[in-house]
Amino acid sequence: MKLKDSDITLKGDKIIEHVPSIKDKALRINLNENIYGTFAEIGAGQETVRHFFRAGGSSGTIAKAMSAYDKDFSDAIYGAEDDGRYVTESRLKKMLAHEVRLTENRLKRDKHPNKVFFSYANTVATIDFAKQFKGHGWVGIKYQVEPEEDYNEITLHIRFKETDARLQQETLGILGVNLIYGAYYKYNDPKKLLRYLYDHLDKDQLEIDTINFSGPRFANVDNRLMSLQLVKNGMTDAVMFGPDGHNILPAAILYKKNILALRGSFRPVTKVNMDMYEQSYKMFIEENKVEKDKALVVFEITLSNLRSEGEIDERDFMDRAELLCSLGQTVMISNFQEYYKVVEYFSSYTKARMGLAMGVNNLVDIFDEKYYRHLSGGILEAFGKLFYRDLKVFLYPMKDEEGEIITSENLMVHPRMKELYKFFKFNGKVIDIADIDASYLDIFSREVLKMISKGQSGWEDMLPPGVAEIIKKNQLFGYDPKTLVAEQN
Repeated sequence: MKLKDSDITLKGDKIIEHVPSIKDKALRINLNENIYGTFAEIGAGQETVRHFFRAGGSSGTIAKAMSAYDKDFSDAIYGAEDDGRYVTESRLKKMLAHEVRLTENRLKRDKHPNKVFFSYANTVATIDFAKQFKGHGWVGIKYQVEPEEDYNEITLHIRFKETDARLQQETLGILGVNLIYGAYYKYNDPKKLLRYLYDHLDKDQLEIDTINFSGPRFANVDNRLMSLQLVKNGMTDAVMFGPDGHNILPAAILYKKNILALRGSFRPVTKVNMDMYEQSYKMFIEENKVEKDKALVVFEITLSNLRSEGEIDERDFMDRAELLCSLGQTVMISNFQEYYKVVEYFSSYTKARMGLAMGVNNLVDIFDEKYYRHLSGGILEAFGKLFYRDLKVFLYPMKDEEGEIITSENLMVHPRMKELYKFFKFNGKVIDIADIDASYLDIFSREVLKMISKGQSGWEDMLPPGVAEIIKKNQLFGYDPKTLVAEQN
């Protein structure tokens, strides 16, 4: 079966892209005689399938539409979850697999040789009556592009931003149509497919904070890069990757945790970064109100640090993420410019004590008023947001040009900020990391990067064990063994 994209037309030398209406998208699916499948929707009504019913011509497309709302009935169909929850990725995947299996068993291939089967599912919790919990959900599709081909799968996690259950239901229905349409007609360009999920939707209505592609049509898709697109396109503020390098749902890993965050470019990660992490972590878990088994370390890279000549260098992103993950770290990519926004983000998932580990230069920047001119309350508003939570800054020293070690005791902030800095220092919000390896203070990632790209030797000793080998093996950050040979000759 060949699926063609008819939404693109040529006008002279220009390519014109039309955005079909939701009705037109549903109708186009319905009128394709080979697309056939089921809809299983839990928690927000049958919001997606109703668009296909209303569009007309659905009898040849919709095999079944169901909503197993009752928990006991849902468990009887899909099996109970170990944690007793229903709005989870595990539940979504069980729904997709179960419905595909039923379709395969009930429709014989010899009678329908050209059919491509699909199962669309969602499990959603809309806003509660008290309007304290805005709601979220998992949405996905498992589908074929060719009759004898293995199934592809697209799953995503959404967070509602609207404050009305009916509006959230409508938003979910539109998203579902966009996903099914994109799965069949945009699968050859996943980045575009991602953007088209917001057709007829606004980013103020919906946040997509996790997405994963799998199957033969997405064999070459790197889900971490797709997550980067979520941040790049403004679909979410941050995405996270676990030590195994795979996407993880921020809410699942940050919930009620004691979080220690380290921000940096990590280009590449050096012994300084790891020393800062190790020493600050030792201090963090000794803090009151910090439970070691609930402590989570997050290495954060802001989107601004991923830009190269105004555009995001995706290869550069991959290099950094892979190195940090190889060291067993959890990585977060965000679009937060200011530290207080990072703290606000974490605070939406946890009220437990948090820590920020940073170098002296970063702390001096925090006390620079120019970063807060867009706030009506200026730097005081920013600091209120930064420190009103149970937060401490663990400060890693630096060596200035004269060789003097700069700590919280002798760093220089703008004269107007002196008293403000003293206030936070006096109240124990800024603590020096004392137990460091002073030899690391002469290591700077920008110098390491220059040495790598120029083919110079000696940079290997400035990086954590194993990192230099990965850089050489994968030729990261401009490493070229030929350049090194030429330099030596």
